[in-house]
Amino acid sequence: MGLLDKLLDKNRAWADSIKSQDPDFFTRLSNQQAPEYLWIGCADSRVPANQIVDLMPGELFVHRNVANVVVHTDFNCLSVLQFAIDVLKVKHILVVGHYGCGGVKAALHNEGFGLISNWLRHVQDVRDKHQHVLDGLASDQDRIDRLCELNVVEQVGHVCQNNIVQEAWRRAQPLTVHGFVYDVADGILRDMGLSIGSEGERESTRQNSVDELVLRPVRSGRQKK
Repeated sequence: MGLLDKLLDKNRAWADSIKSQDPDFFTRLSNQQAPEYLWIGCADSRVPANQIVDLMPGELFVHRNVANVVVHTDFNCLSVLQFAIDVLKVKHILVVGHYGCGGVKAALHNEGFGLISNWLRHVQDVRDKHQHVLDGLASDQDRIDRLCELNVVEQVGHVCQNNIVQEAWRRAQPLTVHGFVYDVADGILRDMGLSIGSEGERESTRQNSVDELVLRPVRSGRQKK
């Protein structure tokens, strides 16, 4: 028996289940993908992008890395971003962090090691920028959670600063960048109050989101209207 036979069996059962509901599903899927959304999230195994928003294969284009960081020199992330915008014509980019993120916790406490320490330096830049906000919180857990939220706000800003996104806006391509934080404890996405659809909205919306974030309780998110 192979070491991964269990996974192969589960794959066949999943494929059979899909085909029993929709016999032509994989035929359609193999011909074209046309997602409206790009998800930029954390690589944490507890944060499965498609399942969280209940979308099928082909409906969500996904890029994941440790602590959902968007770096202007990360060609992996930039290639995904360009393909999503220029080829797939996605309409929404979702930057999604999550509470309890090990990368964010390590960045807050300077606990990284090896190569990961260099990667987490980007999150530490967010920490240092908002140190006065973090210092005002009562508990270490609140500081971790708030840094998860602030990191999303900053990474949304990085997406919007990117020339791929800005060129799409200049040619009036419909494209909006959003920020969310997922709570592993209850399965709910919290809206960070960010929806930026043009260069003119970028800085004011980002700053307003930071200001709102500081005033509301940690893990609260923006209330639905």
